Amino acid sequence: MEEKFIVAWEQARAAALELGVRMRPVEKADAMKTAHRCLSGHRESDGFFLLAEKKHLEFSLEALATDKRFTGLFTDEEANTALQRLLSAGYYCG
Repeated sequence: MEEKFIVAWEQARAAALELGVRMRPVEKADAMKTAHRCLSGHRESDGFFLLAEKKHLEFSLEALATDKRFTGLFTDEEANTALQRLLSAGYYCG
């Protein structure tokens, strides 16, 4: 499941770049550690606000963390943090 998440996150970053939103690259070996650190912190993921402005939060780490395919990779606290950030930005997770 981690491999699929890492690929999905890479694809999301590529799609965001096509919208003009540049996100820092993440090494595959560090992807899960980076995702957990971001969702455990107090700041939104890289590119979150620009994606929100462009109405494309589906490409954010937070959206991936709440995707039913990947929820098993994250703690309830991390998933709730991601969901709260998305809802605060007006994103409907459906």
